[in-house]
Amino acid sequence: MNKDLILKKIGDWNQGFSYPLYIAGPCSVETPEQLDQTVDHLVQQGIRTIRAGVWKPRTRPNSFEGVGAIALPWIQEVKEKHGVKFAIEVASPAHVEEALKAGIDVIWIGARSTVNPFTVQDIADSLKGVDIPVLIKNPINPDLALWIGAIERIAQAGITNIGAIHRGFSNFNDTKYRNSPTWQIPIELKSLFPDLPLLCDPSHICGNRDLIPHIAQKALDLSFDGLIIESHVNPDKAWSDGAQQLTPSDLGGLLHQLKTRKVALDDPELQSQLDIIREQIDDVDREILELLSQRMSLVEKVGQYKKLNNVAILQMERWNKVFQTRPEWAKALNLKESFAKDLFKLIHTESIKKQTEVMEGK
Repeated sequence: MNKDLILKKIGDWNQGFSYPLYIAGPCSVETPEQLDQTVDHLVQQGIRTIRAGVWKPRTRPNSFEGVGAIALPWIQEVKEKHGVKFAIEVASPAHVEEALKAGIDVIWIGARSTVNPFTVQDIADSLKGVDIPVLIKNPINPDLALWIGAIERIAQAGITNIGAIHRGFSNFNDTKYRNSPTWQIPIELKSLFPDLPLLCDPSHICGNRDLIPHIAQKALDLSFDGLIIESHVNPDKAWSDGAQQLTPSDLGGLLHQLKTRKVALDDPELQSQLDIIREQIDDVDREILELLSQRMSLVEKVGQYKKLNNVAILQMERWNKVFQTRPEWAKALNLKESFAKDLFKLIHTESIKKQTEVMEGK
């Protein structure tokens, strides 16, 4: 898998911005006029690959679900007029057939489809023998295996130009973002598939255009290969998701403000200094693991004591004390309390597993 060739095939990004790849366009195709005006303004900002919703799978019925296949001739006209590529979402073999017939350049599989292996397999089967870039969004739920499974199904259909899109995950507890970024999941995907192009969709993560710059920059800081952002010529009058769409001019301003980071240092002296710091980090990490090993040995002793005395594994009073005090200790050490809470949830879960093994004589 050649990442640069795949990105080139998806976006022709050398005609607009240099790497990273930027894709932009309206959440939904609404009318021929709205599409033409939006694309015209996006081209002026250097965008060469347009995203647009034709079929819009929605969470609840009676919401606007796209104008459907009647938008495809409009897209064909705009493609020819402005010399751009088009990417649209497909959710069924019928969508794939119509998209291919209309000369769509890139298709993507949405989060509601990725979550269902049957749907992905149906789409994969309909793509056999076809040469078209396919982008795969993460599933709605934070499930890396489902995401990987969807990628594998499309690859097994013979598609070689595959990319992934991180659009965030549903989370009832997140009051800031429409979909929680949960960055560790796309980072894990990058580590498992380093040659797989990975784009970020800050529009669907944020749900609010004011939050998009932060998430977009964060993605580039994490070495994402590009961004796919919703843009509408008049967002406040958009038929769907207006709050998370930028005007083309605002989008252009954002893209010129974003900073791309070097993957490696060019200066040998600076690289040497960085290597020394990393060696120190490695030493600290070993110490952390040694301490965790000692803690688990003590947990095992606690488990043995509970087993001998017929005491329940889970002691809520003890857990509440741990969960209260560790964030306080972290704060005193200039660490985030939320980080300490997440860390000790993991440690506590592993401790319960260890004590369960003791109880069961494993």
